[in-house]
Amino acid sequence: MNDLDPLVAAASADFAAAPTPAELENAKARFLGKAGRVTELLKGLAALSPDEKKTRGAEINQTKQRIEAALSARRAALAEAELDAQLRAEALDVTLPGRQRGLGGLHPVSRTMERIEAIFGSMGFDVADGPEIETDWMSFTALNNPENHPARSMQDTFYVDMKDEGGRWYNLRPHTSPMQVRYARAHAARYAGVDPMPEIRVIAPGRTYRVDSDATHSPMFHQCEGLWIGENVSFKDLKVVFTEFCRKFFESEDLRLRFRPSFFPFTEPSAEIDIAFASGPLKGQWLEVAGSGQVHPNVVRNFGLDPERYIGFAFGMGPDRLAMLRYGVNDLRLFFENDLRFLRQFN
Repeated sequence: MNDLDPLVAAASADFAAAPTPAELENAKARFLGKAGRVTELLKGLAALSPDEKKTRGAEINQTKQRIEAALSARRAALAEAELDAQLRAEALDVTLPGRQRGLGGLHPVSRTMERIEAIFGSMGFDVADGPEIETDWMSFTALNNPENHPARSMQDTFYVDMKDEGGRWYNLRPHTSPMQVRYARAHAARYAGVDPMPEIRVIAPGRTYRVDSDATHSPMFHQCEGLWIGENVSFKDLKVVFTEFCRKFFESEDLRLRFRPSFFPFTEPSAEIDIAFASGPLKGQWLEVAGSGQVHPNVVRNFGLDPERYIGFAFGMGPDRLAMLRYGVNDLRLFFENDLRFLRQFN
């Protein structure tokens, strides 16, 4: 038995008893450090003869290698234990379903707008677009609402801190009628000198703004207006077109429509359009869905057309209200609260 075996056993025991890497390094210093027991043995070789140095030096080096091997083994064991503890602390339960990114979907009002555009598109109507910040002329004057006209009080308008060349305030459009004006004026300019001029047949869907907020109104809401101008477009055409639209939109042939006399400054005569369902929770109730009428001659003139020759109709409806009727929603504000529990029902 080598007389250095007890030293190896003592080092192995100290290393095995070290619970942390720091304690292990302290144990290493006691045996392999500058003042360690192995180092002291190596220093003692100086007092030996050359032959004894050779033999004793080989024994000490072998002992040192055995101690270093025990040290490395304990280091590996502590590292593995630390890794195991970390894995247990950060363990994943692979039996649970993975977290996937959810798929988005169209907002119910967006679905309604697309449906409206598709139905009128099948009837030959173009889709107009335009700015949401409008001039006073486009929002009111062109629509037969001169300054100080009482009809301007029908809309609670948001005005913008900016004026046009005539010193009139810009506003957030209170309706999408300005888009009709822009489209009609561009159409008249494009076909100037063409006789007869092609008919104007267009819808204008988009966001609008008014100072209003309750269960059936929102400061920001959507509107879709329609315009058909030609040489022989009558109120009868309005009734046929809107009736066909309602039947396709609600997928029902049992709808009844009622045109109720009303007043709008941009149409004359004017009518509110009511519908009644033949079945369902709203059976027999008359519900207002749109305003309509023959386009006023002054408005036709502002389109850049001759009102003695060109005539037509216009209508305006709220896609938000149509969405409420189609989906059975009783509070308009639900559409804009961004509650995913509500919105997921439509996708």
